[in-house]
Amino acid sequence: MRPEPTEISEDPKRLLGGRYRLDRQIARGGMAEVWLGFDTFLNRQVAVKVLKPQLVSDPVVAERFRREAIVCAGLNHPNIVAVYDTVEDDGRQAVVMQYVQGKSLRELLDRRKRLGPLIAIHMGAAMAAALDAAHRAGLVHRDVKPGNILLTPDGKFLLADFGIAKAVTTPGEDLTHDNIMMGTAKYLSPEQVRGRQLDGRADLYGLGLVLYECLAGKVPFLGETDADTALARLQREPTDLAHLRPSLSPQLVRVVHKLLARNPEHRYPTGEEARVALVQALSAQHDHTTSMTPPTGATPPKPLRRAMTSDESSVARIPGQPVLETVVNATPSKTLRNPKTNAWKISAVPASTKILGVIAMLLSAAVLFVGTKSNSPTTTPTQPAAAIVATDEPVSIARMVSFDPNGDDAQENEAQIWALRDGNPKTAWTTDCYANQFFGTKEYVGVLIELTRASSGTLQVGMKNGPWSLEIYTATDSAPSRLEQWGARAGADYNTRRGVAQFVVPSDAQFILLLLREVGKSVQCSDKNPYQGVMQDVSFNAA
Repeated sequence: MRPEPTEISEDPKRLLGGRYRLDRQIARGGMAEVWLGFDTFLNRQVAVKVLKPQLVSDPVVAERFRREAIVCAGLNHPNIVAVYDTVEDDGRQAVVMQYVQGKSLRELLDRRKRLGPLIAIHMGAAMAAALDAAHRAGLVHRDVKPGNILLTPDGKFLLADFGIAKAVTTPGEDLTHDNIMMGTAKYLSPEQVRGRQLDGRADLYGLGLVLYECLAGKVPFLGETDADTALARLQREPTDLAHLRPSLSPQLVRVVHKLLARNPEHRYPTGEEARVALVQALSAQHDHTTSMTPPTGATPPKPLRRAMTSDESSVARIPGQPVLETVVNATPSKTLRNPKTNAWKISAVPASTKILGVIAMLLSAAVLFVGTKSNSPTTTPTQPAAAIVATDEPVSIARMVSFDPNGDDAQENEAQIWALRDGNPKTAWTTDCYANQFFGTKEYVGVLIELTRASSGTLQVGMKNGPWSLEIYTATDSAPSRLEQWGARAGADYNTRRGVAQFVVPSDAQFILLLLREVGKSVQCSDKNPYQGVMQDVSFNAA
């Protein structure tokens, strides 16, 4: 007789199955709780998914939970969350999995609303590769959605949650029925809605829906109820993605719409073919103007460019590897501070362990597929700010970097900062999206400007949305890392609509801190986080 299930003990000495310590709950769903745990045998962090006690007595739910572990344990792929162990302890069932210290694609979309085409392509290629591995193992995931796609700190996308996966070759052994819709209404394939027998192409349809949402900022089918949402895909085709985002390359649009074909026979037959199509669309997108990459003729500044080493380019040539692998180690230059002088300099650094830093790296076209061999070390720093020598040349802006000392990684969309200097009215630097117009607990973000030499003059800033509130601070010898170290404010401006802010720098300064205190709503952001600063060209005219 099965013992009565007990609650998870809060005693830190209590080990699940005599091996796993449960430190804190990190997620909770309809069937299970997920805990951050520690494997005392192997000395590593793990995620422990524990079936809720009230569901243990349901034999169907308990068996489905157990089979998820068996299904996942049989899959070995770099883009699929790994399962390490299963445990039954005092009537509680648990699955021990790889702990992914990152965010879900759902969280990312809730914050940014939509993504640039390059990161969307990388996500799609990684997921197509993961799904191909699952399909070759005879499994259909059936719940491909942003919440089940995870982004790790080193830039990999992982497919998670095979809780309702179904074996294609053993239809009689499934714990659900073909005439029951399993999955999330917004991401169901037409054959799932109809309750028909499924194969891997149902998952590819789900991937198409995820890609569509990443690029359009919304799902193609949404009704008043889940049933209306599910049935909508049986009645019409999705709105042409090219109409919603004209900057996308036609080839990328075709790939997404082929994945969304209502007839499975018209989709890509395998995940591998879908992955190849997405990789091919990447080069087409590089030649196409996008909202997140430089338009034709615009080149990002040199500090953001780096050739891949021979080791990295060899990774790019491994057949079958997700395209994401070619950019994991290609990290843009990062702003660093000398702890003794508080002075700023620019130097190349190893890959960031912060999610937003990885995202910024992926969005930068400058670090993608450069592929030239180099025998020089990739960590050689560029010239520090102090090395700039005064000349008779007119004073100009030497460099700009984002300023976000209260953020997780001290950067604010660093990969797009080049847009403030390219002189193109179609490009802009944007902040992240925020829940309120005052940047929440951050209170501000900004841009640090360094001139070629100390000078007085006039700083002009174009703002593309409103309202906005700007301040400037100046320094001569070095650029402090904290706002309170800059001294008195040198100027301020405010407007309720888009326009140009103009600031007078009355005395010689080599560093100017341009600070955003308030921003307006942006169409690029979600309803949950609707506020974003959109800044255009920044220029300086010496007195």
